[in-house]
Amino acid sequence: MSLLSRWFGADPAQAIDERRWVVLDVETTGLDMHHDELLAIAAVAVTFDDAASPRIAPRIDLSDSFEAVLHHDSASTDKGNILVHGIGVQAQRRGAPPREVLAAFERWVGRSPLLAFHAAFDRTMIERAMKTALHRVPSNPWLDLDPVARSLHPGLGARALDDWLDHFGIACAVRHQAAADTLATAELLLRLWPAAQRQHCATFAGLTALARQQRWLSA
Repeated sequence: MSLLSRWFGADPAQAIDERRWVVLDVETTGLDMHHDELLAIAAVAVTFDDAASPRIAPRIDLSDSFEAVLHHDSASTDKGNILVHGIGVQAQRRGAPPREVLAAFERWVGRSPLLAFHAAFDRTMIERAMKTALHRVPSNPWLDLDPVARSLHPGLGARALDDWLDHFGIACAVRHQAAADTLATAELLLRLWPAAQRQHCATFAGLTALARQQRWLSA
């Protein structure tokens, strides 16, 4: 640990990129996050023109995105699951080696914070896969948009992502397809931003504190 770390409690080299957040979604062989396998990752950057000003709304940068299918020799043949995510046996076998995909994802993310809806699932699946393939896990902070949304709009009673998309009139081209779900989740962040500004928590730290408070109240 550096001298600055001991003084200020954080290593400047590990500071997050406040100007670029990454919204992501994963596809998997099933819903058991401790035993099923990661099939695909899709992500898009949400950027801020002025990270120092929480009044500036973020924008989705479609030119700054990531999408990849991981190769699996023993491809998942569960027809019900394939119908959900659309990644068939041949697509799984044509995927890139997990080590290459995950190393490329790690480089692309950089120091950006990671956001997802029901983020615990995405985080567990990515960290399990990275630990197996790269023998490390990303140190980037994560934010779950579910408790953020419920805290900013407590009267709606919405729980599922579909509920929030319906409420805000956000169209999702192909639900349960990683790239489409990622874009819809990023759109949800933008729709939540005005309420975050009104509550003076329109920063990553502010939204993280809001999510933590909501989970505590819901416990």
